[in-house]
Amino acid sequence: MTNSIIPNGYSMMNIQTFIKRQRKLHGLNQAELARRAGVGLRFIRELEQGKPTLRMDKVNQVLQLFGKTLGPVDWRPKIEETVAHEEQKK
Repeated sequence: MTNSIIPNGYSMMNIQTFIKRQRKLHGLNQAELARRAGVGLRFIRELEQGKPTLRMDKVNQVLQLFGKTLGPVDWRPKIEETVAHEEQKK
């Protein structure tokens, strides 16, 4: 799965891309990451493959190893930014 593109040119990295990159940056294989996070190897594989339904508590266990957690994110551009962007197109 590629990075998602959201309105007004903002981009957002997918969780599976983030996890895989962080795992490799820290020199971990999937089994080591699973052990450190306290989740199963199958869960890590499913997470990195982009399975659409995963337990949020387990995702957070993995993310917390890298100083992150799931939470609400503003993805819609503010009205002022949208108006300014549209005016630049003219």
